[in-house]
Amino acid sequence: MAKVAVVLSGAGYLDGSEIQEAVFSLYFLDLAGAEVQCFAPDKDQMHVVDHLTGEPTGESRNVLHEAARIARGKVAPLSELDMANFDAIFLPGGYGAAKNLSNFAVAGAEAEVEADLVAALKAAYEAQKPIGAVCIAPAVLAAALRSFGGEAKLTIGDD
Repeated sequence: MAKVAVVLSGAGYLDGSEIQEAVFSLYFLDLAGAEVQCFAPDKDQMHVVDHLTGEPTGESRNVLHEAARIARGKVAPLSELDMANFDAIFLPGGYGAAKNLSNFAVAGAEAEVEADLVAALKAAYEAQKPIGAVCIAPAVLAAALRSFGGEAKLTIGDD
């Protein structure tokens, strides 16, 4: 049975993981027989967005605690992710990837990625383990790869 680390960035497409992408990814990994463990950074979100209005609320929320909404509480701090224990790593999309896993939302091509995520992606890359990313998450993956000299062919939809 393959073991897959899924890295969440909160809950909600405007400030966390896109819930449909995260849930369907978890669902199809389960259907494929994979054993999944979710991870998320234990830090405050960049900002909290009201998903009805699309406007920032001024509230403060923790990425790990918000990710627990999707993972049904079964989520561990990203700092505990050791790729030696996993066969693959997967990053669902949602703007949280660009805001909470990295600073891509504000820095663009010069983005920096959370150190714990870079370490996990580097370990997966060097061990030639599959790395999956959807929606905006390939941009985070590109920034992480750039930080350690990794190369890959990445696409984002039609771009």
